[in-house]
Amino acid sequence: MATIKDIAQLAQVSPATVSRILNQDATISVTPETRQKVLEIAKELQYTKKTRNQIGSVPAFTIGIVQWYSLEQELEDPYYLSVRLGVERYCQQMGIPIVRYFKNDQHHPDISQRDGLICIGKFSEDEISYFKSCCQNILFVDLISETIRENSIVLDFDKAMQDVLDYLCSLHHRKIGYLGGEEFGSDHKKFNDARLKAFLQYALLHNLEVQPYIMLGQYTSESGYQMTKKMIEKGNLPTALFAASDPIAIGALRAMQEAGIEVPKQVSLIGFDDISASSYTNPPLTTVHAPAQEMGEYAAKLVVSKLLCDTLIPMKIYLPCHLVKRETCQIKEDQK
Repeated sequence: MATIKDIAQLAQVSPATVSRILNQDATISVTPETRQKVLEIAKELQYTKKTRNQIGSVPAFTIGIVQWYSLEQELEDPYYLSVRLGVERYCQQMGIPIVRYFKNDQHHPDISQRDGLICIGKFSEDEISYFKSCCQNILFVDLISETIRENSIVLDFDKAMQDVLDYLCSLHHRKIGYLGGEEFGSDHKKFNDARLKAFLQYALLHNLEVQPYIMLGQYTSESGYQMTKKMIEKGNLPTALFAASDPIAIGALRAMQEAGIEVPKQVSLIGFDDISASSYTNPPLTTVHAPAQEMGEYAAKLVVSKLLCDTLIPMKIYLPCHLVKRETCQIKEDQK
């Protein structure tokens, strides 16, 4: 069955232009010759426009979701799972077919057949170049890079960290630890975490004691447990800990509880993500709400919008986070 992309390649125009011509968009600016050429090719290929449920008539797009995690890794860190589910929810509502590609899907054999790509996570420059050679309509989610000249959506980590540290300082904490993860691309190049950078800048500006209390591992509960256990064994605990993911924070909470360290009486704890499990810990976890599912939905909307409207200007969009105050933080004990 012929697709809009097939017509676009033969007519030497973008899929968005084909879509607008076939949908009789009177606002599109193309020559009569181009319009006629597109219509003739569509007729020759016996292209049939599909209709979808209650949304009405929509073009026969297919969106590819490229996940830098494997399916197993995704289950350990629900953040990227939530992003993917957001993409899928929007596409399902719009009746748009999707194809998923995970980390272990070698070479993505049919990726060039997709009308749009949503790439979730961290990718090397070689991978980015490969995706761009396969598809013109790409959006990157959660990839911070000054060199990318494509549409991207990321979280506003700077403001999120300012809110976290403002809150802990208001509770009179001056010794604040950081439990984070390290991420590497397929080329083994390390990706810098914007949260750690913002954390260190704030600490320097406000003269906080943080350097003895920074540990990096993975974004998992096991890693959070082991990092915190090492801190405890060294007798080197701050009065407050920030964990760069809720799974890390949950692991840290368990390690402290096993050691008889009371949270928040002795150590305050803040996570990041606001996964569903964070409200069911004991005590319930104070965390930063990251709008992961909404980020996925917005990514899908932008990719579809570009297909329909032929938007050419790349956009980098920062989505706000907000602090969710529960029961793992309190005023530093000697300040009461």
